Amino acid sequence: MTRRYLFTSESVTEGHPDKICDQISDTILDNLLAQDPESRVAAEVVVNTGLVLITGEISSKAQVNYIDLARQKIAEIGYTGEASGFSCHSCAVLVALDAQSPDIAQGVNTAHETRKQASDEELDRIGAGDQGIMFGFACNETPELMPLPISLAHRIARRLSVVRKTGVLPYLRPDGKTQVTVLYENDRPVGIDTILVSTQHTPEIGDITDEAAIQQKIKQDLWDVVVLPVFSDISIKPDANTRFLVNPTGKFVIGGPQGDSGLTGRKIIVDTYGGYSRHGGGAFSGKDPTKVDRSAAYACRYVAKNIVAAGLAERCEVQLSYAIGVARPVSIMIDTFGTGKIDDDRLLQVVKQHFELRPAGIIQAFNLQALPAERGGRFYQDVAAYGHFGRTDIDLPWEQTDKAPLLKAAVSEALSVSV
Repeated sequence: MTRRYLFTSESVTEGHPDKICDQISDTILDNLLAQDPESRVAAEVVVNTGLVLITGEISSKAQVNYIDLARQKIAEIGYTGEASGFSCHSCAVLVALDAQSPDIAQGVNTAHETRKQASDEELDRIGAGDQGIMFGFACNETPELMPLPISLAHRIARRLSVVRKTGVLPYLRPDGKTQVTVLYENDRPVGIDTILVSTQHTPEIGDITDEAAIQQKIKQDLWDVVVLPVFSDISIKPDANTRFLVNPTGKFVIGGPQGDSGLTGRKIIVDTYGGYSRHGGGAFSGKDPTKVDRSAAYACRYVAKNIVAAGLAERCEVQLSYAIGVARPVSIMIDTFGTGKIDDDRLLQVVKQHFELRPAGIIQAFNLQALPAERGGRFYQDVAAYGHFGRTDIDLPWEQTDKAPLLKAAVSEALSVSV
């Protein structure tokens, strides 16, 4: 019997208040790590009308100007004039930072030379920065091995930013949200049910002042230069039955921090898999890679993606759990949802043999502490908007599928031995 259902995921643009906070937090992280790769960072940001508050815990030898970094990032996002209700030039920026608790740091600091090649014994001595659970996921619905709904939502959100910044649609402002509902049959995507775009815009467009006419122009423009290009290389496309909703309340002039407050870490489902996979609850942005909320979630994605890339499953979810100060994961779980080519327990054994899942080992394998310095002082801020996974516009170490051939070979060997 055919099972049909709808699944929806959303994304937000870089000008959304929560995403402003994520990007400022990760800009701070980038600049601290570029100077001092062993910086301990938990940077939180709050934005509201005319206000930016930088708070959290930071221990670092780096010397940075937090106020300048915040203003530079806000300008890069596009809030440069008073007309949008929030400006990099006039907003107040307050800084209230503490040092990281020594009780937390003691489990991580011992011999934490992960920029160098640490021995297996040293990696065992460097514990996780906190307890917690992390999930990673991959599926074969898209070339980047991500669920189709979140992939499309991100593509549309990125495209909104492109047409705004390049002047194709100069009346757009930085704040925006996208949402895509996909029709599934027997767990495979077969159609696009609904596309929703809410985008901030100027009160008038050229000489058009009538509200209804403005909304009609925005809807047509978005369809022509935002939505259609996104689907140019995708086999499943909108059709006559697809609903296209734009600014359903009628207009979206007041937005950004003027329209709503923002907080670091409040878009964790947007950051990951759009609700398609489980989430451990920990945010990523503003946290240095000794925090397993971030680094272990990247490792989970790496494992899951390589399993799917190797053809060993159509869908795969990986869970890790850690205890503070303990190096090796407390638990590892793999679920292929009945799509695995081998038993999940056997696949788990192969993963344990071929993936480094200790916190210091993850940092070393992905070079997570040194990447900002190697990439001109910016790395984490570039994944702070439009998703941390499935990115095709940025070279991310956890998105590599270099382990896929090794996994295939290991599974083939295990199967031949068992026979």
